[in-house]
Amino acid sequence: MPRVTLVVSRTTVTPGPSGAQVTLTATADTPNPEAAHRVYEWSVDEGTVTPRQVQLRGTDVEASTTWTLPPMAQERELTVRVTLREYARDLNEDPVSIAEAKQRVLALAGGVPDVRQVVREAINELKPLALNDGSDNFVRVGLQRTQHPYTTDAILWMVIRKTSNNLSFTHYSDFVDKRLFESPGSTSSSTTPSAHRPRLSGVDIFRKLRALTESFLVLNTGVLVKFDELLKSLNKDEESGRLGRPLPGDKEFPTLWSDYLVNVNGSTEEALPYLALIRNKFPELPFIVPANLTDDDVSNCYDALQKKLSQPLLLELIWNYWHEEGMLVQAVNAISQRFQNVRGPGLRDPLANMEIDPLRPLNSVLWGYFQDEQRRLSVVRRAYEYDHEYGITLHGKAVAGIRTADRRSKFLEAFHNLLHLCVQFFRKDDDTTVVSDGFPVLNALKETHYLLAQGAHNQFGDLPSTARQEMLIQQWLLARPEMREFLGGRVMVPYPEPWMDRVDAMKTLQGWTDISSVHFHELGVFGEQVLLSVRYGGWSISTDPAQAANWARYWRPEIQGYIHAYRAVTGVDLTAELTDPQRLSERDVPPSVHLRNRLASQRRR
Repeated sequence: MPRVTLVVSRTTVTPGPSGAQVTLTATADTPNPEAAHRVYEWSVDEGTVTPRQVQLRGTDVEASTTWTLPPMAQERELTVRVTLREYARDLNEDPVSIAEAKQRVLALAGGVPDVRQVVREAINELKPLALNDGSDNFVRVGLQRTQHPYTTDAILWMVIRKTSNNLSFTHYSDFVDKRLFESPGSTSSSTTPSAHRPRLSGVDIFRKLRALTESFLVLNTGVLVKFDELLKSLNKDEESGRLGRPLPGDKEFPTLWSDYLVNVNGSTEEALPYLALIRNKFPELPFIVPANLTDDDVSNCYDALQKKLSQPLLLELIWNYWHEEGMLVQAVNAISQRFQNVRGPGLRDPLANMEIDPLRPLNSVLWGYFQDEQRRLSVVRRAYEYDHEYGITLHGKAVAGIRTADRRSKFLEAFHNLLHLCVQFFRKDDDTTVVSDGFPVLNALKETHYLLAQGAHNQFGDLPSTARQEMLIQQWLLARPEMREFLGGRVMVPYPEPWMDRVDAMKTLQGWTDISSVHFHELGVFGEQVLLSVRYGGWSISTDPAQAANWARYWRPEIQGYIHAYRAVTGVDLTAELTDPQRLSERDVPPSVHLRNRLASQRRR
């Protein structure tokens, strides 16, 4: 066990009218090669000790410091404190206190020779403590974050996030390519890579693409999802880490999901708590079954309709809004016009070199896509629905002068207030000495939930899925290898999805906004996940602040990611503490206004 002694050099006591200086030397009895370094700390009640901290590394055994005593004419009682901290080789370990002493030393009178003996006797009383050797002398002290009780709706958030990840472009592209193009084992005499060779030609290839895209959405969200497989694919450790607390150890994910669902009208029907409230408004109405079905089909149809209460379509239109603001649709429209030999506005043709020859598979796909134009949603229809559900719309000539009959004018204010309160909650939650309050977040969740529910009518059931299907096809078209040849792009930029560099290349060619499409994509993905958890959660009947606290902790990466991307796109910082009413009102201005102003500023440079 290492020991520490403290001695005073005989030659350094210098009495005088301004006081006396004493050199204290700490010496370890034996070297300790196992220690990375030792730190000796000195302090006194009066006077100064310099330096405050001396380090010994490796096998060093000695450290010194100088203590300036008060003037010798003033006799007073002083205290010397000496601490040796020895650090283990792993620098991540906490320092262990080895020795700590408090002794009193009388102030010097002029030239009193026994001061050395007084200090030496005080230091000899040091009782060093051992390192952590399993004895009771070692105590580790630390604070942990407070844990809120587990709430059953956590399983809904896990399902939403898993479904959103399954709908990513990577999964969609793999799903389509395996079924649209020839398999690697196909017998063909052509030398063209089979991964780029379609099984069909002409307009048929686009029809197949459209059908595959619709099938992809049906199989990954809605009533046909293999729900047991989806639940079993969740990772318990990952979900516990996001929630900030362990999940119930005796229950698996299917059990947690069944515990969350509630019975409707005392029947065997099960539904999400939010949808159960809606279903209870019509206790006298049974599920409607189409009359043209046979008796054998009735049960299947009923089952499908019943599943809509427990497995809703987990799509949010805000995903389409942000990708449209990111110029995804405009990029494909510009390619469409040039493909049909229509010149764009201005004297210069940015796409003058775009010549897609009929030997490329992309040529047939684009032909089928443009021939299908009459079946696609118009930008005006989407703009009206954006305003109906979120109170935000697009800006441009195509949507100039639109007059919406019903809009959510208070949604943006409520949603941004929710995000801001989440930031305040995170700051308090990170302080382990504070128990964070979830009530402000709960109230903001209720307000946003009610506004979302008000917009869930008319086109809400079908327009989001139709718009998602069309934009997935547009992303797939831009991600084709031929598009890089025609549009160019920055190869060294690590875009997470292959269509993004094509959109940014088109922005450069057309002189559009120079904000990266990555930020718009993050706004769409994170915004969809957060709003789905608000829309389908049973917030209207919740009075438990722990439920809101768990929600904020689980969605913290998405909330902070959305806030950062929103600042990158609009220049508005949702985390700032604002007291000026004018600046506070700018936070709730529609994003299209900020984008228009930033584009105008960009063009003036």
